[in-house]
Amino acid sequence: MKRKSDATAAFGRRPRRSRAGLRHEIAHRLTGRRRDAYERTMTQPPIPAPAPPAATARWLLRSRDRATLATLLAGGPAGAPYASLVLTATAADGAPLLLISDLAQHTINIAGEKRIALLFDGTGELDEPLTGPRVTVLGHAARCDDAPLRARYLARHPSAALYAGFADFHLYRVAIERAHLVAGFGRIDWIAAGDLLPPGIAALAAAEAALLDEINAGDAGALLGRPGEGWRLTGIDAEGIDLRRAGTVARRAFPAPVADAAAARAALAAASRGA
Repeated sequence: MKRKSDATAAFGRRPRRSRAGLRHEIAHRLTGRRRDAYERTMTQPPIPAPAPPAATARWLLRSRDRATLATLLAGGPAGAPYASLVLTATAADGAPLLLISDLAQHTINIAGEKRIALLFDGTGELDEPLTGPRVTVLGHAARCDDAPLRARYLARHPSAALYAGFADFHLYRVAIERAHLVAGFGRIDWIAAGDLLPPGIAALAAAEAALLDEINAGDAGALLGRPGEGWRLTGIDAEGIDLRRAGTVARRAFPAPVADAAAARAALAAASRGA
C-alpha cells in the first residue's frame, strides 16, 4: 500500500516533472476519489432552529465550506457579471477566506475590481429549496498574507495543501460591507456588517490552535454525537465549532457564546457528554 505523505514529499521524488504535470497529478488525486466520498460532500450541516437574521447568516458563513463567487468580468462588456465556485473558510471574526490562483478568471476580475459578492447556500437537502436559507455577502476582497488565517483555511480544506504552496495561489480575506439573507418565503433581511460580525466573536483566536490540538488528540466526533475515527476539529469560535471527516463538514453551536478558553473548554466538555 502506498505510504501517504504530504505534497512536498510526494512531489519531491519527481524533480524533473513539469508544473503542468504536477497540476495534472493534483487534479487526478482530487477528482479520483470514490463516488460515495463525493456524495458525502453534498451533506450540509443542518440549520439550527429559527434565529435572528444575523445569527442565521453567520451560521451559513461558518458552516458552509463553499460558495458562489460573483465578480465583475475583466476585459469583457462593461459591468458584465461572472460567477464561479470557490471553497471558503472564515477568519475567527467571521470574515470569509478564499485561496485562489492568479490564473483563475475570478482572481483576474478581482485585480480589476475588488468588489465581490459570495452566495452561501443552505438549501441543499430540502425538497423545496426556496423555503431554505441562503445569504449573499457583499464586500471587498484583498490579498492577505496572515499565517494563522492561512492555517485556518488549510485546517478547513486539508486537500488544499496540495496546491497552496504554488506561487500563483494566494489567500484573500473578504471585508464584508453588508449581507442579504433570504431565510425562506417572506423572511428577507438586509444585515449591516456590524450586526453580522459583531465585536467579540473573535475572542478565541489566540487560544484556538491549542484548543484544536487538545480536542484532536482525542475523539473529536464525540462532540457531534458521532464517535468514530476520522473526525477532526478544524475551527473554534465564540459561537461554536467546525469539524470535518473526509468530504463531510459539520458545525455545532454552543448554547451560549463563550468569551475565553476556559469557557470554551467547559462548553466542549458539555458537548462531549451530550449535554
